[in-house]
Amino acid sequence: MGRLDGKVALVTGAGSGFGAGISQAFAAEGAKVLVCDINTDGGNETVKSNPSAMAFYRMDVTKASDWKGAVETAVQNFGTCDILVNNAGTSYRNKPTVEVTEEEFQRTFDVNVKGVYLGCNAWINQAIERKEGGVIINIASVGASRPRPGLVWYNASKGAIANATKGLAAEYGPHQIRVVSICPLVTSTGLFSHFTGVPDTPANRQNFISNVPMGRIGEIDDVTTTAVFLASSDAKFITGVNLDVDGGRCI
Repeated sequence: MGRLDGKVALVTGAGSGFGAGISQAFAAEGAKVLVCDINTDGGNETVKSNPSAMAFYRMDVTKASDWKGAVETAVQNFGTCDILVNNAGTSYRNKPTVEVTEEEFQRTFDVNVKGVYLGCNAWINQAIERKEGGVIINIASVGASRPRPGLVWYNASKGAIANATKGLAAEYGPHQIRVVSICPLVTSTGLFSHFTGVPDTPANRQNFISNVPMGRIGEIDDVTTTAVFLASSDAKFITGVNLDVDGGRCI
């Protein structure tokens, strides 16, 4: 038996990276998964890994109508929707803050904050109607608690999610809805230079790793295994937590 047998999850940004990994890990643990992404090719590729347990729904997380359709599709396809993973996110390249354009700022907050706002509104309503509780997992960042230069507004957007996680947990706990967030470190997904602002060279990686007590950058499965735990009954009394998955970087 899997730890998520009988559960249904909706995962955004599931066409690649954390979202694809979380979808695959959930399915391996017995869940049915609605794989959501604006990237149709990527989303369908994720579904191919376990087509009997997954379905794809193309959506833009910044559109309320897409969220309504996604939640309705999850319920229609699988009968319910127990777990929401707000993974979809975006950022601009690490650079001096005064060089961040208004368009980059707006896009970052539209996807990272408005997307979660819309998703929670759409999902919580049906969860309350079902009267069976459920779990919201937000993917934030170590930058939410330890912001660094060059990604000020990205980190601020993730800080908003970390704060909202606690507020939502307090508000909807009486409905047996748990709300948690995972705050990952930079991972080996090809975005090292994007987030650090320096070329991805052995010397620059070593310099970054020197500040991580456990001596490495993150891996996707560091996040996926954490997500499975938080979504499962093993974490049934855990809510309002922003869990750093960072090898000690934020100590």
